[in-house]
Order: sequence, then structure tokens, then C-alpha cells
Amino acid sequence: MLDDLTRQIVAFRDERDWKQFHSPRNLAASISIEAAELLECFQWSSDESIAEDVEKRRSEIEEEIADVLIYALLLAHDTGIDPAEAVQSKLAKNDAKYPAEKVKGSRAKYTGL
Repeated sequence: MLDDLTRQIVAFRDERDWKQFHSPRNLAASISIEAAELLECFQWSSDESIAEDVEKRRSEIEEEIADVLIYALLLAHDTGIDPAEAVQSKLAKNDAKYPAEKVKGSRAKYTGL
């Protein structure tokens, strides 16, 4: 599924000759910018209103998530990183740093365990 999405995204970009604007630095910056726009959707939400706020802004939230993923998949593609392998590798590292039996229900960083 990620491969199909990536192919669609790359085709979209290449049809418009936008690769020239997509250095790894530019793509990383775009991820950060779009992530900030996603965060803005929740800027004034309280814990009590979050579910209602998500429903009210669902379309906007979906678009910002899509923007983050588009840039992340382009960056992975252009740098030769397999995003599925990267996630699996990171999950394995996190599993070693945060064993469930030690951290369940805790927000402590691994250095504080």
C-alpha cells in the first residue's frame, strides 16, 4: 500500500516538474511546516473538548495529516529509505527501550526507567 501511494505521489510531483524544489532539506522543512499546521488544528482544544473539536475539524485534520505523509513518503523515496522497514526497525528499538512490563501506563522516558 505504501508503495502504491508513493508511486502516485511521485507521479503527481513529476507531472508538474516539482522535483527540482524537493531537496531532502526542503522536504524535511515541509514536513515540519505541515506538522505545525496539523498542531494548529488542536491549538486551543482542551482535554474536555478534543473529541468535539476533532469532529468539527475532521476535514482540515485529514488534509494536514495527508500533507505530512506526502512529504514524508517523498523524502523516503528520494533518499532510498523504505518507510515500512524504517518503522519496523524503530518499533523494534522502542520495544527494547520500553518493554511493556516496565512502562505500561507510564510516560517516563527510557532513561528514567
